[in-house]
Amino acid sequence: MSGWVWALLILSALLVVIIILIIITKLTITLSLYHGNDNDHFKVKLRAWFGLLRYTIDVPMVKLDDDSPNIVVEEKKMRGKEKAPSNENESKKKISPKDFINSLHDTKEILTHVKGLHKIIRAFLKKVKIDHIHWKTLFGTGDAASTGTMTGAIWGLKGSIIGIISGYMRLQSPPSVEVIPSFQKAIIQTHFSCIIQFRIGNAILVGFKILRFWRGGKADFKALSLSGLSEEEQQSV
Repeated sequence: MSGWVWALLILSALLVVIIILIIITKLTITLSLYHGNDNDHFKVKLRAWFGLLRYTIDVPMVKLDDDSPNIVVEEKKMRGKEKAPSNENESKKKISPKDFINSLHDTKEILTHVKGLHKIIRAFLKKVKIDHIHWKTLFGTGDAASTGTMTGAIWGLKGSIIGIISGYMRLQSPPSVEVIPSFQKAIIQTHFSCIIQFRIGNAILVGFKILRFWRGGKADFKALSLSGLSEEEQQSV
């Protein structure tokens, strides 16, 4: 066989290997959420290939805008290790009530156009592992009686949420859950963290299933991240 045929075969083999590697790659996501009165902090760490690929999304500030009903979000994205990132990007954006309404509208559009979306998502979540759930809450109203009542309600709410999580995902270890009442002063602090793991191939399969079971023609997306899809569909008609 000629040289270009061998080159084509080698490139094809490399492409197949790369696709297989992507499909079997496990993605580990570490979530950390803190809320304390007016202070919020949200962090997502993505890791693959035993830590060779790292990506961090750090949201150190979420607050109401002083001049409008918008929510101001400060976001930092980093590639590589957090202490020595290879690439770092900081941004600040505002989320308006209209943006929130548009997101709800787009969610409804997807639910309307994808047949059996709940089954697709549930089948995917059954393959997702969740581990090291830590959920600690410090709560107080300033009144001992109402604090005791609300503490019991918070315990019940946490139990229900953990039950839903364990029903949909593969819980790997018993969760660590605490509710600490503060009878002396009004305070609310909560910290939630967990580790989620799944294969990228399973997530890609969800995308294929959504395309396969799409029905009802084009969707009217409102959010900027999805509105381009509606424009492309209109142009193709």
